Formats: sequence, structure tokens, C-alpha cells
Amino acid sequence: MGAQWKAKHKDIAANAKGRVFTKLSKEIMQAARNGADPDMNARLRMVVEQAKKASMPRDTLERAIKKGAGLLGEAVSFERVTYEGFTPHRVPVIVECLTDNVNRTVSEMRVLFRKGQLGASGSVSWDFDHVGLIEGSPASPGADAELAAIEAGAQDFEATDEGGALFITETADLDLVCRALPAQGFTVDSAKLGYRPKNPVTLGAAELEEVEAFLAAIDAHDDVQEVYVGLAG
Repeated sequence: MGAQWKAKHKDIAANAKGRVFTKLSKEIMQAARNGADPDMNARLRMVVEQAKKASMPRDTLERAIKKGAGLLGEAVSFERVTYEGFTPHRVPVIVECLTDNVNRTVSEMRVLFRKGQLGASGSVSWDFDHVGLIEGSPASPGADAELAAIEAGAQDFEATDEGGALFITETADLDLVCRALPAQGFTVDSAKLGYRPKNPVTLGAAELEEVEAFLAAIDAHDDVQEVYVGLAG
């Protein structure tokens, strides 16, 4: 679970697709502030590829790029804010948000963290590594994740469901590894900067259920983009 928490059965929720598109649109708009051409904007290129993998409609994608780049005459300004703290049972968690109203978001985060503990900046981030995270799937049956990681310049990799792999990189190498993986037999499904826990916590079934409910409430907030938790497994 470690790197990025994902709700169980989230993919079958009725509104899941819409929430994914909303989060991706905000990321696209934020990235496009540094230029509307994906070929010249590495961050935008990665988010656009992720949006295509998620089957975002072309007109929605293009509008988000233009809106973020200021080409539609609309002022779009999201601020990226990070909250740190603990879930119930003292599991460290980092929550990344994109918001147009920081005061509103922090107020609502305080409410959501009542069953845990909202900490100050740096209170738990020391227990995580800030890295590049690339989710890849084999383009052919013979693709070797370990060899691909070595050849593409990734630091490490972990096997994921259905034969895929999570490639872990230095933050500065994220785009380079993304570009190198297809030649090593892996399709890049998503790529982002994120956090990996250094000392994942193991919980019993009852405690884990309580933590899952807490994380689900956090993840459902409209401003939340990513949730990283120090859970083992």
C-alpha cells in the first residue's frame, strides 16, 4: 500500500470516473501555466499521457490545457498545498491538494483530521522519501521489470498487480526514465512525484479498517489530489 493510498473498489464507484477527470483537469491546468506545449513542458506531457490513459475526452483535455495556459481569457489559479499528520493508530500520512482557497481547504482538513492528528509542516515528511513514481505495464509477455529499471535508469522497482511494475526514480530523473521505459518493453501508465514511507506500519484487521475509513474520507475531498500513507502491505 505504502506509496500511494487507493481506496478499495474505487474503480467501480459510480462517480469515480468523474472524480478522476476532475483531479486530472486541475493537474493539467496547473502544469499548463508553464506552457501549453507538452513537448516543451515535461510536467504537462506526463499529466496529458495520464489523462489519455484514463480516457479523458479530447475536448476536456484541450480545454484544460488552454484554460491553464490563460488562452481562454479566464484567470485560473490553483495553489498546491501539502498537509501532514497521522491517521488513527498513529500511521503517518501526507495529503497533497490543489486549491483555489487555501483558508477553506485547511479549515476542512482540520475537520477531517479530527479522528487522527493534523501536524505541522515537516512533522512526518522526514519519514518519507520524495521520489518519482512511474506505474508501467509490460508491452510484451517477455518484458523484464528488473532489467527495464536498470536500463532506464530507475532507482528501484516493485511488482504490482497483473504483471505491472512501479518504477521508483530520483525526482530529477522522472521524465528521463519515462522516455526510456518504452524501449525496455514497458508502457507508462502514470508518472508523478510522490512519497515512499521509510518505516511502514503494520496494523491488525480492526485497526486497518478504521484507518481505511479515515483515508477514504480524506480522499473524497474535492481538493485532494494524492494521499500517501506509511502503511505496510
